[in-house]
Amino acid sequence: MNPELASLIAAFDRLASTDFAMGSDWEEVHNLCQAHEGMADFDWGHALCHRIEGDDWNATYWYRRAGKPVATGSFAEEWAAMKAKLSS
Repeated sequence: MNPELASLIAAFDRLASTDFAMGSDWEEVHNLCQAHEGMADFDWGHALCHRIEGDDWNATYWYRRAGKPVATGSFAEEWAAMKAKLSS
């Protein structure tokens, strides 16, 4: 697996373990996604970050950049779908 994707998965797993709470784990994921802007998987992660933050306008922008529909389920459901795709 690509080391950058492995880092993204590990960072999102840490965020998920805090029930997707805003804080240092969220900042880590957000910074990682920003550092890889333009890569669809990271743009998808960026969308989820902004959805967690409650910034729906920004989340919608990043979903569009990632080529993904705007998620409507729980954060955990979206992360499970994202993790399955990233891990394949």
